[in-house]
Amino acid sequence: MLFGHEKTEILHLPTPLERLANVSEDLGVNVWCKRDDLTNLATGGNKLRKLEYFLKDALDQGATMLITEGGAQTNHGRLTAAVAAKYGLKSAIITADEYPGEISANLLIDGMLGCNVHFVKDMETGRQKIIDRYEAEGEKVYYVPMGGSNELGILGYAECAAELDRQAKEAGIPEASVYVTIGSMATYVGLLIGLRECGSKLSLTGVNVLPYGEAGHEDEELLRALEDYCARIDKFYGRDFGITRDDFHFTTAYIHGAYNNAVTEVRDVMYYLARKEAIIIDPCYTGKTFEAIVDGAKSGAIAKGSDVIFMHTGGLPGIYTKHHRAELEKELMPYMHTEDF
Repeated sequence: MLFGHEKTEILHLPTPLERLANVSEDLGVNVWCKRDDLTNLATGGNKLRKLEYFLKDALDQGATMLITEGGAQTNHGRLTAAVAAKYGLKSAIITADEYPGEISANLLIDGMLGCNVHFVKDMETGRQKIIDRYEAEGEKVYYVPMGGSNELGILGYAECAAELDRQAKEAGIPEASVYVTIGSMATYVGLLIGLRECGSKLSLTGVNVLPYGEAGHEDEELLRALEDYCARIDKFYGRDFGITRDDFHFTTAYIHGAYNNAVTEVRDVMYYLARKEAIIIDPCYTGKTFEAIVDGAKSGAIAKGSDVIFMHTGGLPGIYTKHHRAELEKELMPYMHTEDF
């Protein structure tokens, strides 16, 4: 139980913390990877830690169906569908994106899991109409917010923080710098609260991949969003976790102008990590976060010989989305050889 809430145990924990020896030698920085991409349902990812708590709440309420929302290729939606399938529940995803013209990547896995994906014109209207429709058919719907990002959703990574702190101490890197993606904020905020609660000496840097404001105002808009989020958490749990804006350390330098866009620099670090360590990262989240680490090591912003932990939050199916796959295929064609023999 954490902060008064129980979970349904889904995962094989702890996930590994491994040193990336080849990358470390090349960059001159001791880079470690927390392998939350290796969680054990439907190709894995960070959302499963949050879903352990949402699932417990849903089952306690007698839910027969999980519904969530996000982009057409939502990793969170895929894993919500996976948890539903594993525990005998129905599932659906609501997205305001247009149908991309093919069933690939997360959409392909959604269908394999028996999850209905609803493409709506307006999320607010569409969400309620879809929920009402299923409830009229007799389902008891439990709604999971986008990205699992609410007061309950932070618990998965508040718990992970203590796990990571133990592993870092065992590895002899108790004061390492942890880099994690900021998207819908629950993973970052959960880690921030969890590290404080366990008295960890690990520092935390978020790499923002989702524009929260107009160009030139991203930092201030994100700060306000994080402050509002933490205020809601304090109110929900009836306690002051003591997080102030001085505790938020992040960069908005790797948004590259948009969310989930195809970016040459991001693909370059994807190839780099694959060829150095045989670890696959995605072009939307982890690719941008790892780019921040590589850039920091090369520029000197991350000191030589220092210890860095890269939180690998998953997202593998992202490499198979149409617009990313098109760029990857063009760049990787030189590795394809048709022989005459």
